Amino acid sequence: MTNTLVDRLHDTISQRQSVGHLVAPAPNQQQLALAFEAALAAPDHHRLKPTRFVIIPSEKRAAFGELLSNSLASTEMDPVQIDRVKNHPFRAPLLVLALTTLQDHAKVPHYEQILSSGAVIENFLLSLQAQGFASIWRTGAVSESNALKHALGLQHRDLIAGIIYIGTADKHMPARQKINIDEFVSTWSDA
Repeated sequence: MTNTLVDRLHDTISQRQSVGHLVAPAPNQQQLALAFEAALAAPDHHRLKPTRFVIIPSEKRAAFGELLSNSLASTEMDPVQIDRVKNHPFRAPLLVLALTTLQDHAKVPHYEQILSSGAVIENFLLSLQAQGFASIWRTGAVSESNALKHALGLQHRDLIAGIIYIGTADKHMPARQKINIDEFVSTWSDA
């Protein structure tokens, strides 16, 4: 790899950040396909492919908002907040659900499958970033909802790993501060 390519890769990684309010344009089918290909190249022990994606197109956001709200109806959440959830899908022109379907495997425990799913999602976000789009990966009470899991055809043990909101940043985001790696990296010593 050339230094220019390495620099671009590192810039994409270090500058990726969550953007809370997104506007059009969103990726087209070809751009999304490229992001899904990058996502599914993530580390995956025994190639179980535990991560699935569900696209929520722009014109289905209202119906998806109703599903989210209804999925929380039997919880102890404040009814006003439950009603607000209906509008969450309108924070971006495109939403993608990331689902983790856990499999029983003698050599791949569930936690490895969950870690793999996280790597898949990060690759997805980075590919979107490299293509000029912004995103935010959200979870929260709705991702824990068994009613929503059921509506999506998931088993109780499976995970709604997140709702990924995708579009274009509606304002310029300041660059992230450089991280001092010395605070997070050490060298092991047997002494």
